[in-house]
Amino acid sequence: MENRKESSANKQLIALVTGANQGVGFQIAKALANNGYIVYVGSRNPENGAKAATEIGDNAQAVELDVTKLATLSAAAAHIAKEHGYLDLLVNNAGISHAGKPGRTLQEVVQANRASKASLDEVRTVWETNVFGTIAVTQTMLPLLRKASVARIVNVSSGLGSLSWIADPATWEREHFDLVYGASKTAMNAVTMAFALELEKENIKVNAVSPGFTATALNNFQGTDSVEVGSREPIRVALDTNGPNMTFTGPEGPLQW
Repeated sequence: MENRKESSANKQLIALVTGANQGVGFQIAKALANNGYIVYVGSRNPENGAKAATEIGDNAQAVELDVTKLATLSAAAAHIAKEHGYLDLLVNNAGISHAGKPGRTLQEVVQANRASKASLDEVRTVWETNVFGTIAVTQTMLPLLRKASVARIVNVSSGLGSLSWIADPATWEREHFDLVYGASKTAMNAVTMAFALELEKENIKVNAVSPGFTATALNNFQGTDSVEVGSREPIRVALDTNGPNMTFTGPEGPLQW
């Protein structure tokens, strides 16, 4: 523990945000850069990542990162290791809501993804990004996080991932829970807890956060909150270096697992 603290104490703060070329991820990366972090803007498409990093400013650097392709994860980790040697903050933001026909309304997507008729291929595709991708990125970046003085991992989840909330008949978003996206966020929350429980003895904090019902490409921009509003809680959690471990919060405060 002591060696790790000496390795990055009082040094430049370094962050990696996956899926940071647009939406909530972009807003998180921008806020981190504005608060003194060197931010690696993870993007599947290098051109989109470069454009986002340029818009954010000098503290941002694009890095090609597809959470479903281990080669890009290893290359990104090697790049960060070569340039800085450690990572203070990992934000697992990359996610997809469906893998079917584009341009459908949110209602059409939810209906197609009901448990009774959801395509197994689509379930696998979405879970590959939202669940297995989160695991893969975290495992790949752990050696760098372990070299930081106070490392943190933030997983961008969804209120839909809360089984306690969805089970309440009064929950307004209950009808939107499906086997593809909603269940993937429940699984992501379980992944968050598994890492949080294991890493707490190493003083690496792992938390989940929901942006709320934000208008992004995930829901064909049908959310009720702007991306700026929806990004407030993820940004707060990402910037909180002294916060608790293993929390799940949203725009209105703590959420039930």
